[in-house]
Amino acid sequence: MTVRGIGAPWVGNELRVIKRHGIPFRLNALNRPAEGYFKSHDIAKIERETTYIYPLPIAAAALNIAAAPLRFRGRFFAALWNALTGPRESVRNRLVGVLHFFVACHWAGMLRGDTVSHIHSQWIHSGGTVAMYGAWLMDRPFSFTGHAADLFRERAALSDKIARADFIICISEFHRQFYIEHGAGLEKLHIAYCGIDTSHFTPNRRKRPEHEPVHILSSGRLVAKKGFAELIAACAILRDRGLAFRCTIAGSGPDEADLRAQIATLDLADWVTLTGEALQQEDIPAFMFTGDIYTLPCIWATDNDVDGLPQMLMEAMACGLPAVSTRLVGIPDLIRDGDTGLLVEPEDVEALAKALMRLAEDENLAKKLAKAGRRHLEDRFDLQNSLDPLIEQLRKKLDTP
Repeated sequence: MTVRGIGAPWVGNELRVIKRHGIPFRLNALNRPAEGYFKSHDIAKIERETTYIYPLPIAAAALNIAAAPLRFRGRFFAALWNALTGPRESVRNRLVGVLHFFVACHWAGMLRGDTVSHIHSQWIHSGGTVAMYGAWLMDRPFSFTGHAADLFRERAALSDKIARADFIICISEFHRQFYIEHGAGLEKLHIAYCGIDTSHFTPNRRKRPEHEPVHILSSGRLVAKKGFAELIAACAILRDRGLAFRCTIAGSGPDEADLRAQIATLDLADWVTLTGEALQQEDIPAFMFTGDIYTLPCIWATDNDVDGLPQMLMEAMACGLPAVSTRLVGIPDLIRDGDTGLLVEPEDVEALAKALMRLAEDENLAKKLAKAGRRHLEDRFDLQNSLDPLIEQLRKKLDTP
């Protein structure tokens, strides 16, 4: 079993579940991740055993590419013809796709002699292209999971990938409908939420001292799609309306300088703290237990990047915090407005401030939403069962009971 892709917390968590179910896999990735998300030894072991395709070893790659027509014969020419003439979103995608075809020739050559029964791509942009062509060359079934940037900002050869996939894992109802609109048959589509292990998170929301300000938490990579700029703007509204609060945003990323400048411009240094440090998975519960409300007001960024279904929202809700987010992509599967949390429209700063103030001033509502949110997580987003559709499909490919 070859499973492609790592570089996000949910990937490590899913691999743990796959391993627990006895599904043998070998992890391959295009590049080594720029940062780590775990301290645990089991994930470190998986990362040590991962095969990284880049940087390409020049001599070995040249030999594998030169040998590919003889090794793969008709499949080589069929896949090459697809790379040259198949439907593509842009000329750039065509050129990059041809390059990825030859990378796949090298990768398939690397895997000669290994037992490969199936290839699954955890994302469906660049790595998915290499996975699709590698599976084609080796005459193995192929499947994928799509998320956000890989489907929108960095979409590549999507119609071919949908057509060639044996099955497609949808991480929300939004994604299922998206694939249907792009030509996927219903029989290919299986919803498997990128859930969390709720047993690792105790719903232990703190009892706030009577005269202490409400503590609003947010966290994630400091990029536009997370909506941190909108959160900071909402904090200015909360301050101007006299709410006693403080807000902590945990994370690191390319937008850190811009966000700090925004905090300074709005004179919010006494209200908003930006940690500048990424949260390790094992440190998340302790962080969540310092807060009263969690928010992640995701937006559709101008570069067409967007979150599919943020794991950090699940982790906050699992820790017993009432959550506020936006009506975007898969988030409404997790947060049902007024039931398991509060939803506002993306980029609606006024509505975001109103929702945060509502929870800050209505403790009974906050408790009700927090309790219902945790229960909804356990029912639909716990890794003990949320990945069952994926596990079932992988077992079929292995032909094991």
